Amino acid sequence: MRSRRTRMLAIMAPVAMVLAAMQFLLIQPSSAETTATAATAATRIMPLGDSITGSPGCWRALLWQRLQTTGYTNIDMVGTQPAQGCGITYDGDNEGHGGALATNIVSLNELPGWLAATLPDVVLMHLGTNDAWSNISTTNILAAYSTLVDQMRASNPNMKILVAQIIPMNPSTCTECAQRVVDLDAAIPAWAASKTTTASPITVVDQWTGFDDATDTSDGVHPNDAGNQKMSDKWYPPLAAVLDGTSATSPASSSPASSPASSSPASSSPASSSPAGSAGCGATYQITNQWGTGFQGGVTVTDTGTSAISGWTVTFTFANGQTITQAWSAKVTQTGANVIFTNESWNGALAASASTSLGFIATWNGNANATPAVTCAVS
Repeated sequence: MRSRRTRMLAIMAPVAMVLAAMQFLLIQPSSAETTATAATAATRIMPLGDSITGSPGCWRALLWQRLQTTGYTNIDMVGTQPAQGCGITYDGDNEGHGGALATNIVSLNELPGWLAATLPDVVLMHLGTNDAWSNISTTNILAAYSTLVDQMRASNPNMKILVAQIIPMNPSTCTECAQRVVDLDAAIPAWAASKTTTASPITVVDQWTGFDDATDTSDGVHPNDAGNQKMSDKWYPPLAAVLDGTSATSPASSSPASSPASSSPASSSPASSSPAGSAGCGATYQITNQWGTGFQGGVTVTDTGTSAISGWTVTFTFANGQTITQAWSAKVTQTGANVIFTNESWNGALAASASTSLGFIATWNGNANATPAVTCAVS
């Protein structure tokens, strides 16, 4: 009897092992299922900044709602700070810390902990307002930016980083703050161009242009409802591009002028171009802001040919004694009334129909500021 039972057990043991193995295989996800799950993981987005971002930072609510209604639903706003009331339902997690300075975040080594807790894929950074208010130099602010970017990439080597040219500020207690922001914003594009990488591109987002500290803030610093809408509108296109996987790696943004007491409507010249053919370019001049005896202008350069170009030169002649005092996204030479802009190393190459922009600040006589005719040549 025992011998028979022993034989039965010997037969059943392998069968039981086979059944157990089959059960294990049935409950394990296949590699395809694992891949599909990973492919559908939400993109984690960290808004990083100070009170403009977090207290309450209702531009984030408007941005989140717009993303949802335009099909970008597989996203997760992340941060160690909770949402504050904005009157609408939204994913409000963020890393906006009231009173924060970029330089202090670095000196206190705070960002690595925030990153470890939230693991973002994308960072939206609007920082530097409190640094400017504290009279921290542009050089030191940009050095802090660089450290923050390094820490982001240490957390995620493929981090996509959107850095704002911050909104204007003009608090009643700081008459120098407006110009400090101008100086910082003017330096950001070149800094970003030197720091961007293919794996972890930096996109500059121009939050300054079109934002009026007199009408778009409640106190010369913090955005009101109109300001929040403008900030949301500026963040949306580059963030949507990142979510689509098409973010630009070369910053192309404008740089600010001093805060004007009053502004004149923007004006522009008709686009001038080389004849379309194997290679050619066109340029459009625009005055984007004007005050007292200063103004901000810009030129958009477009490849009008049927093939790519590797460089461009824009020329024009001022008619009313205007003098350029600062330029960005191009090298400038002015001799008398004659102005020549040539491309930087990072924005000279343009595919057919592609475009890039340059900007400048200039003085004028306060009476006449005629828009010059511009020409563009491939170089």
